[in-house]
Amino acid sequence: MEMEAQRLVKKAIKGNKTAFEKLVQQHYERVYRTAYLYVHNEEDALDVVQEATYQAYKSIHSLKNPAYFATWLTRIVIRCSVDVIKKRGKVVAMSDEFLSNLPDESNVDSEGDPQLLHAIQQLRLNYRTAIILFYYYDYSIKTISGVMEIPENTVKTYLSRGKAELRKTYKSEEDKCHG
Repeated sequence: MEMEAQRLVKKAIKGNKTAFEKLVQQHYERVYRTAYLYVHNEEDALDVVQEATYQAYKSIHSLKNPAYFATWLTRIVIRCSVDVIKKRGKVVAMSDEFLSNLPDESNVDSEGDPQLLHAIQQLRLNYRTAIILFYYYDYSIKTISGVMEIPENTVKTYLSRGKAELRKTYKSEEDKCHG
């Protein structure tokens, strides 16, 4: 399966539109989910997917290693998501629909989902990106470093500080409930 995907990437790099279309279809769910985790609504997520697909198509020839297509595409999606967030000037609160339709692969218990996702939404963008890529997509520190274009130690710092902020949020929520 992996060899077939790399063949498709190589064909797409050479300009094969059908191969690129197949790649986009294979990665669509992940791309959409990533965009949605950033922009928090369907319309903006679809815009991000469309823009990221367009940018990927325009620059597929610049991809040096076909094995890193998914990482390369994720980087484009994150950049497009950040652009959308900057354009609208604020972060939209998560809807109940989003909270009830979390991906099955998240490894948090269902009781904690709304509070955890709300807390993640409140994190600084760098911390949020590191947390999402590490915990939701199981990317390694090295891969996150490549996606975010920062040193590995900076990724570790972002994860550590992001988790510390999440702990503070949970602690203050717990104090409100018991206080």
